Amino acid sequence: MNISTVKTKPRMVDAAQIVLNTIRHPVIMIGPDDRIAFANGEAEDFFRSSAAILARSSLAAFVPFGSPILALIEQVRERRAAVNEYRVDISSPRLGSDRLVDIYVAPAAELPGSVVVMFQERSMAEKIDRQMTHRGAARSVTGLAAMLAHEIKNPLSGIRGAAQLLESSVNDDDRALTRLITDETDRIVALVDRMEVFSDERPSERAPVNIHVVLDHVRAVARNGFGRRIKISQVYDPSLPPVYANRDQLVQVFLNLVKNAAEAIGDEPAGEITLTTAFRPGIRVSVPGSQNRVSLPLEFCVHDNGPGVAEDIQPILFDPFITTKTNGSGLGLALVAKIVGEHGGVIECDSSSRGATFRVLMPAFNEQPGINPGAHGATE
Repeated sequence: MNISTVKTKPRMVDAAQIVLNTIRHPVIMIGPDDRIAFANGEAEDFFRSSAAILARSSLAAFVPFGSPILALIEQVRERRAAVNEYRVDISSPRLGSDRLVDIYVAPAAELPGSVVVMFQERSMAEKIDRQMTHRGAARSVTGLAAMLAHEIKNPLSGIRGAAQLLESSVNDDDRALTRLITDETDRIVALVDRMEVFSDERPSERAPVNIHVVLDHVRAVARNGFGRRIKISQVYDPSLPPVYANRDQLVQVFLNLVKNAAEAIGDEPAGEITLTTAFRPGIRVSVPGSQNRVSLPLEFCVHDNGPGVAEDIQPILFDPFITTKTNGSGLGLALVAKIVGEHGGVIECDSSSRGATFRVLMPAFNEQPGINPGAHGATE
């Protein structure tokens, strides 16, 4: 909503308002009295306030005390030149936590003392950058898995066979050693088998899938197994369209996420896992070999109230061989990222001391031929 009192031609004001409300970044104008003289629609959402409230407020009421953005505004006024500032933390009780933004501040030449400020949130861009890194890491494991299957599994079978032959001809003390050799070779073979999943590049069969049926199945498996002592609740949006996916692979994704959540909670008596679905405006991805751009409006979340993910682990959480478990292989979340990526989706993790939320953004099924995403989506 335009809350400027600037006098200009009505048609020009209408056109400017339309243009600014079309921009998908918060844009405000600060007047000479430091009050917010203009806010586009995105700014109202960003500041969680209506234009009428913003018109009665100064920017200092929303950002942290001593925020560098206030100094930037004064600098632009003095120099009468635009300034860019990157990775500015404007987290506050009114704006919420983890609000990291890039800021562009420019003087309004026709209005002395007024400046225009545009915010660009970094959180989604950085998460997508990490997603591309995860996919690259998964491709590295693909090559490693193919090599291991050929170069290691065959010799291991020979070692295991030799150990079994020795077991029948040695004394009891030595028999324990032959069993140790057999058990260790079996463990290595099992690890290689898990890695071989990454080298399987065959396209999976996909169809319209009701995500709620998948999540209910995962919930039933968890409640009758590893999550029997944990409360597992759900908050579903029943109006969601189907997701274009492989049902079995989706079960694998969410079963892995729910199991991780249960392990994070541990023996906490008040532990709870919440499964949610929602329709959100998502990012757009390009489909290789096509002119189409596919949005990711379907949001599926697995939230737990455990201790959260350690801050130093978060940037590499979906990389292969990254684990905080004593006997973990670090391949579970890497496989989850691979499956989601092959479905043209994105997975991200938000963590705090109140727990962790794994958020999966997926494309919806489109009945028009050729519209559904291919095996690999590339971020636009």
